[in-house]
Amino acid sequence: MPRFIDDAICLRELEWSETSQVLVFLTKEHGKVRGIAKGSKRQSPSAVQRFSGGVALLTAGQVVATTRPSRELASITEWDLQEDFFTLRRDLLAQRRAMLAVDLVNALLADLDPHGDVFGLLRALLDALCSSDAAAGDGALLRFLWGLLDGLGYRPELQRDVRGGGALADEAAYTFDPDGGGLTAERGIADWRVRAATVRTLRAVADSGESQTLDPPSVTRANRLLCVYARHLLGRELPTMRVVLRG
Repeated sequence: MPRFIDDAICLRELEWSETSQVLVFLTKEHGKVRGIAKGSKRQSPSAVQRFSGGVALLTAGQVVATTRPSRELASITEWDLQEDFFTLRRDLLAQRRAMLAVDLVNALLADLDPHGDVFGLLRALLDALCSSDAAAGDGALLRFLWGLLDGLGYRPELQRDVRGGGALADEAAYTFDPDGGGLTAERGIADWRVRAATVRTLRAVADSGESQTLDPPSVTRANRLLCVYARHLLGRELPTMRVVLRG
């Protein structure tokens, strides 16, 4: 792939040397990009000009990079900081929700697999977390989790039985089959029980993306269900999942 310029959000930042960083970006047009930014920490005029504002976790900007098939890491040659999401540095709960989001994106997306919809979802979540109260942030996280799973082909089936194939009748509680990826009228040892209110919340988000007017406890439970489902898909629990799974 030739040199490109793209909008990006920093998902990971690792110190490579006294003057350089290894970075992981989610870009709008090129997907997830891993690269090394040589000289990004230098204070010389040329370095400051090429890496304007510095590169840090949970910031957005425009990146210039070059990828080569023979190299695992891209060469990050320029960065222009455009949004630092400063609220995430002073609001612990907002920061933990944002860290869960970037960890999921990093874990679920393959390198250089474009997902412009996921980029938009992540940017919308970070903007919402910087401008909303805690309850609204819970709803913003739910919209992100649903959109991420949907956009990557893991959309949970909420209307039809994933085992029998028929429409689901109204129930006081439902059964979620994690291997089948949705609700079922049958019950198995590995299945999860889900309240009807939680299912209604998920259906409302799936239909309209609206979560602001929904019952806060149901939004919390819906976030927990989608997070547990993501954990099942990954086969491991990310440390940042604790913000949802353990409150």
